[in-house]
Amino acid sequence: MSETVDYVEAAQPQATPVSVAYAGFWRRVLAAIIDGIILSAIFWIIGGGDFSGASWIVTTAIAWLYYALLESSAKQATLGKMAVGVIVTDEDGKRISILRATGRYFAKWISAIILCIGFIMVAFTEKKQGLHDMLADTLVVKVK
Repeated sequence: MSETVDYVEAAQPQATPVSVAYAGFWRRVLAAIIDGIILSAIFWIIGGGDFSGASWIVTTAIAWLYYALLESSAKQATLGKMAVGVIVTDEDGKRISILRATGRYFAKWISAIILCIGFIMVAFTEKKQGLHDMLADTLVVKVK
């Protein structure tokens, strides 16, 4: 189930509507599973499966870099998001900065801490935003 909303591009002298299809809950869950598998493989290779002690600092740094660098890149998506055909944008449909991507990543911790309600919100909000999207002023949209 996808919703389409018309926006007006401010950069053009003559306003024209732009159609945006927000990425739904299950598509985003699949992207998260793919990203989780990729990150788990990286963690396993680097740490040999040892996630005790100071290794959590390394795994957190790797996960942060994975999400922040890829979502702020020209591709605007992690490998999981690319696989399911979605990108992360700001509210105007533009690429997000590394700073905004970093804020979005750490805001996911808040979404997780509150019994994952911040993630479940994606299924029920108008723009299919989770709490972390709202805090970072981002959207996850389908690629055309």
